[in-house]
Amino acid sequence: MIRSARRTAGTAALALLTALGLAGCSSADDSPARGADGSPSGTVTVFAAASLKESFTALGERFEKEHPGTEVTFNFGGSDSLAAGIVGGAPADVFAAASTRTMRTVTDEGLTAGAPATFARNRLEIATAPGNPRRIDSLEDLAAPGLKIVLCDRTVPCGAAAEKALEAGGVTLEPASYEQDVKSALTKVQLKEADAAVVYRTDVRAAGDKVDGVDFPEAAQAVNDYPIAPLEDAPNASAAQAFVALVTSPEGREVLGKAGFLAP
Repeated sequence: MIRSARRTAGTAALALLTALGLAGCSSADDSPARGADGSPSGTVTVFAAASLKESFTALGERFEKEHPGTEVTFNFGGSDSLAAGIVGGAPADVFAAASTRTMRTVTDEGLTAGAPATFARNRLEIATAPGNPRRIDSLEDLAAPGLKIVLCDRTVPCGAAAEKALEAGGVTLEPASYEQDVKSALTKVQLKEADAAVVYRTDVRAAGDKVDGVDFPEAAQAVNDYPIAPLEDAPNASAAQAFVALVTSPEGREVLGKAGFLAP
């Protein structure tokens, strides 16, 4: 059974250490690394960027079906908060980040088992209310007086990408708020607390008819690579390797492609 959790940036590292630390106390008999036939078994804990929620949940269900006796537990959130939790000692098996910069926070500490693999790429879109009532057709339109715009915080990958795109377009904004991850930014638009948000196109697609998406050319200047890696001290190294193999396989890329991710 898939399990997932989301944390706020302010409490992420502490919550991860506390809540997941108990899992690290389990004995090998409670969560064996391999089944009797040598196949992955037990729980695999995946820390993944919030924008991966829908596609990774689908892949987690597929993984459990392909490997009976496994359970995939997800922690979705801002990549920077997740990386801080891993560096702080939170037990996890796999880390999938929304930027190579964030992954370096973990690799620089020697916490990955081998070099991360880029498994997908993502680009930005402007999310508006259904029907685009404010007639936002470009990045420059976001600077119009009276518009309430939301961005991801600059410290997280979607915020860094948005800042890069705005610089490429020569557009200056004063957003109503900076959100801790891309899902939080999108939610502001869905709740009509903002007129628009700069988010990933995969999140616009996942929201269905709850928002409209507006492409803009500057997004091509701010495409994010998504790296994934099993972790050096993974409690379940066998399942970690197997999950990464699924994500980077043709099967995994098909699921990601349907969600709107670009091929690496």
